Amino acid sequence: MPITNQDLRKAGLKVTLPRVKILELLENSPDHHLSAEDIYKTLLEQGEDVGLATVYRVLTQFETAGIIQRHYFENNHSVFEIMQDEHHDHIVCQHCGKVQEFTNNLIESEQYAVAESLGFILTGHSLNLYGLCSKPECQDAARRLK
Repeated sequence: MPITNQDLRKAGLKVTLPRVKILELLENSPDHHLSAEDIYKTLLEQGEDVGLATVYRVLTQFETAGIIQRHYFENNHSVFEIMQDEHHDHIVCQHCGKVQEFTNNLIESEQYAVAESLGFILTGHSLNLYGLCSKPECQDAARRLK
């Protein structure tokens, strides 16, 4: 469900052009996980006059308001996505940085079983897998690692 101007106001944020543009990018991008730099470059390509500092400031405001979620991956790779109701995990390409969401019921149940066996009640978790995606240049990097 798209985030509306009303949602921004409820979060205590004014409806400004940079905020609306950044939300549109996060909601409509085929890649649901964008870095601040990705957002900044796309805005520049669209002819928008928004600075990188503004992008970071807006993303931080959205994160604080619970509109988006920040994910920290290896190599200081940080991406943002619209907050979702349903849990999912991530697999990240270590060459190009592509992030793919996935869910797996077996992995989910095993995590709860491990927590229980250790005397924990699982209240949340984050699973990030790392590898090399199917892009030719990433597969070339995989072959060089062998």
